Amino acid sequence: MIARHWRGWTRPENADAYEKLLRESVLPGIHNIEGHSGFLLLRNDSPQESQFIVINFFDSLEAVKRFAGKDYRIPVFEPEARQLLSRVDPFANHFDVRVAELPK
Repeated sequence: MIARHWRGWTRPENADAYEKLLRESVLPGIHNIEGHSGFLLLRNDSPQESQFIVINFFDSLEAVKRFAGKDYRIPVFEPEARQLLSRVDPFANHFDVRVAELPK
């Protein structure tokens, strides 16, 4: 299993709109990609900005490429998302998942 890790930041006034876009449009759409096996959406608010971490899980690197394309380290953005983000990680990171257990 591959975990694709990416971070983006919004100004506080855009945080709720960005989270809504992720929850209602972006992340559900990724579920349709063959080999996608789930995600985590993390958010950390501060007075200056809100940080989002998105971790998508894929069965293989080939599945990641089905989502992100040949140059799979480049982040994938919806145009609406780019308008809400104030800064972004320029690359997505990919990790081999060695152990996975989520609390019940």
